[in-house]
Amino acid sequence: MRVVIGTCSVDYDGRLTAHLPLATRLLMVKADGSVLIHSDGGSYKPLNWMSPPCAMAEVEPDETEAADGVTAVWVVQHAKSEDRLRVRLHEVHSDTSHALGVDPGLVKDGVEAHLQRLLAEHITTLGDGFTLTRREYMTPIGPVDILCKDGAGATVAVEIKRRGDIDGVEQLTRYLELMNRDPHLRPVTGVFAAQQIKPQARTLAEDRGIRCVVLDYDTLKGIDNSEHRLF
Repeated sequence: MRVVIGTCSVDYDGRLTAHLPLATRLLMVKADGSVLIHSDGGSYKPLNWMSPPCAMAEVEPDETEAADGVTAVWVVQHAKSEDRLRVRLHEVHSDTSHALGVDPGLVKDGVEAHLQRLLAEHITTLGDGFTLTRREYMTPIGPVDILCKDGAGATVAVEIKRRGDIDGVEQLTRYLELMNRDPHLRPVTGVFAAQQIKPQARTLAEDRGIRCVVLDYDTLKGIDNSEHRLF
């Protein structure tokens, strides 16, 4: 991972346009090719980013940029769309690189681990004819919660969360992009399964062709809680 602290401005062009004016920010370039721009606020979410597959090139500023004090330019181009980031660096305060190695993946809390086990045992919750291939299918960037086949025999990757938000959709998107490069697996579709799915996450998932499934923990455990229902 490359970590840069720099004074920069950022322009995003593609499905939408966005501009970050000149300020000091944290720039992260990960081994999977993703580029993220963070401020000192806003919690864990980047101000802007480019997800893989993408390629980054460092180029010289043009005459106008150089006259404005730009010393270097990062051009980040997505491989499957016209989306592009242009980061104009005026000053670099720190530039370090660290080899993090292969991450063992997220350790699920009790509820997510139970949801994964129960859904694997009752895989037809996802649809008639679904069959389990395996749990914790390992990829070079982490484990997919469940790998299964749908009724037509096509491969399906399932990401499970207690609360489904945009980060979970992004995580599944990265898995799908990588797995669809494998001729033995593709085409691979995705299912984002959670006890609750935020509207923004659902919108993003459906835009990317990922199906959303709301899981009922009690139903998966075989508990009939009809006494608590209105109908």
